[in-house]
Order: sequence, then C-alpha cells, then structure tokens
Amino acid sequence: MSTRYPGVPDSAHFRYEGSALTCDGVPLADLAEAHDTPTYVYSRAAIEAAFRRVDDAMAFTPHLVAYAVKANGNLAVLRTLAALGCGADIVSVGELERALRAGFPAARIVYSGVGKRRDELRRALEVGVRSLHVESEAELAAIVEVARALGVRAPVSLRVNPDVDPATHPYIATGLTSSKFGIPLAQAEALLPDLVRSPHLEFEGFACHIGSQLGSPTPLRDACAIMGALAVRTLDAGIPMKALDVGGGWSLDYGHEANPYPPPAAYGEAIREGLTGSGVLARGLTIVTEPGRSLVGDAGVLLTRVLYRKHQGERAFVVVDAAMTELIRPSLYGAYHAIVPCDESKWAQTETVDVVGPVCESGDFLAKERTLASVQAGDLLAVRGAGAYGREMAMAYNARPRAAEVLVEGGVARLVRTRGDVASLFAGED
Repeated sequence: MSTRYPGVPDSAHFRYEGSALTCDGVPLADLAEAHDTPTYVYSRAAIEAAFRRVDDAMAFTPHLVAYAVKANGNLAVLRTLAALGCGADIVSVGELERALRAGFPAARIVYSGVGKRRDELRRALEVGVRSLHVESEAELAAIVEVARALGVRAPVSLRVNPDVDPATHPYIATGLTSSKFGIPLAQAEALLPDLVRSPHLEFEGFACHIGSQLGSPTPLRDACAIMGALAVRTLDAGIPMKALDVGGGWSLDYGHEANPYPPPAAYGEAIREGLTGSGVLARGLTIVTEPGRSLVGDAGVLLTRVLYRKHQGERAFVVVDAAMTELIRPSLYGAYHAIVPCDESKWAQTETVDVVGPVCESGDFLAKERTLASVQAGDLLAVRGAGAYGREMAMAYNARPRAAEVLVEGGVARLVRTRGDVASLFAGED
C-alpha cells in the first residue's frame, strides 16, 4: 500500500489492486463476505519476510530468534515461524503447550515471566525447555524444589534488570529498577556461587529485556554492553555458560511516526556493537533475541464494517462492528493503527472522525480525531498493524464472541480460527 495516504505504512502484502484492498492478491472484501466481520487476516508471506530480516540481522553470531508468543499465539502463525527454525519465548504453560503443538522443539523454547506456578515449572522441566528465565530469588528456590522432586537438573538463566531506560511507553518498559521484571545486576551475581553448586540447577546464562517498541537502537546497545561485560566477568570467574539472551524490542512502524523506526538491521547492529566491546562474541555463546510484534504486527489486519454514522456536538463518529474487545491497544496505550477503506475509491474524499466500537465504554475507540477516507454504513475497513496484540489481548466484554481468523498463503485463504458463537460464551458455566 502506497504512502500516498498519510499515516498509512507501506506494505508489500496489503495493497490496492484495481480499487480493491488485497492480502497477497486475495481481496479482503471477499474474506469479509465469506467470514463476516470483525475478522483478523494474516499474511504468511509477510511473517516469513519479517523473520528473515531479523535472522539476517543476527547473522554476525551464533543465535536463536525466539519469537515472543504473547504477540500472537494463533497456531497457524506459530507453525509458520516454527517451520523457519524460529524458537519461542513463552510466559505461561498455555503458551508452552501452544508452542509445542505448533512444532517448536522444547530445546528452542525459553520460559520468561515473573510468576511461574510450580505446576508450570514442572511441565516445563518435563518437556525439556531450553531455559527457565529466573526473575527472583524466591523463584529460583521454587525451581530447585520442583527439580529435586523430578530428579532433574533445571536449566536456568538469570534475568537481569540492567536499569536502562528504553524510552518507550511506560506500560511496555521492563528494564528499569521500578519495573517488576528481572533481578538487579548485583543480586544476580551474588546468586551465582550457590546456583552453580546446586545439584538441581544447570546454569544456562543471563537474560534481559528492557522493553518493547524501542524508539532507538541505542538503549538496546547500552543494555547489551552491560550484559556482555557481565557474561565475560562470569566466564573469567570459571563459571561456564551457554547463552546470552538480549531480549526483544525490535520495533514496527505503524504509519504515523514523524521519524520512521530504524530497520531490523539497525537493531542487529546495536546488539553487535553493544556486545563487541566486552569481547563476549569471541566466547562462543549463543545470542538469543526475542522479537514479537516486529515479526507479526504488520502481517495482520482487522477487518471491520461500518454500522452507523452519527454526530454529537461538533464531533463526527463512525461506528464500526470491531471494538476494544478485538483491539484494545488504542484504548489501553493510546496506540495508533492506520485505518483504511477496502475500496480505494473512498479516498476521493476525507474527513476527520472518531472511529468507535459498539462496546458500552467511553474508552472504546480505534481512532480519535483521525483524518480518514469518507465512508458510509456498510463500507468495509481494514485496521492495519493488527497482527500483534490483537487476538491475544481480546476479551468477551459485553458478551462479544471472539472474532474469526484467516491466514493467506500462496494466494489462498483459509480459516484458521472459527468465529465464536453465543453458546461459546457460556461454556463451562453452570
């Protein structure tokens, strides 16, 4: 899609052909007709291309790209990435089971998160995940307890909080001392002697994640310099380790940025530069990185149909059938998503409107005071950048069944998650 329309990012996969907006050649209007709205549509080719850009950016070192499953856990999406040799970064036993079912080998799965239950730890050790990322001394004690009961050595990495400001939205900043995530660097080093002596633990290495949607590669470079120095100190102390996990943060353009985010190559270069000064790249470690939205965000759109138009005072509202229940990011973060008509001729006129959903909350909106193509009731819209944190943060508020999901691959569309019905809202209730 051409940037001739302000606030709309380029895409090789979502483009107008004639006047019809298509996903890899498949008209989105046809998918809405077949599956109704709201519906998520994903491009397999876009996911594959995004993975290769990140993988190429890390080619300077032995590495593992561990996809952050929390961004989009649809099994078809996961299978696409698993088939490319990608790993998985998970934060729950549910994500673990999804990753395994999609074909990720347990040896390519790293398990993050501050609140792992003992049953989750047990399952992770039973299947043989690559590493449990430890986020507190109390969690480390719980892992020892579970590993002892199973008679195994648990592979662990200490998630260090490097106290680097990622300069991103505070809700997705995770590397500051005020964050709930990670262990202060000095505390992590103090834990090492007992950790490596334990017959129930196997030290994998260190991990960090300073935040998502980094506005610049510089904080990532700074965090990598800290992590590299920590790894070298550890190795020089005679403590063997296998990997250094530098987290995610690879960014995605949503189309409204005054200055576009750097390309994946710039984030790869920041990791290389940050690690180079310490000499850790010569130590034979596997460098792990955990991109999420950058692999799937722009590979998805949310299709929604205009229900009504209305005016309230001086404001114009376009009421659509998608809502914060399908895409909460605008309500939660004030996040921007480009919204485009599926009929290019609608761009002949534009207007400034609020795009709102039917949910009974004033915070239910997809865009506010946005200059958009002029549309009428019945027109079909595509919300761009909905491949990440759309379906995963969806909810059934106001008793709204889940949206359908479609994957386009090789010019063919297939339903990869059926639309929920009203009966599904009552499942499990008495």
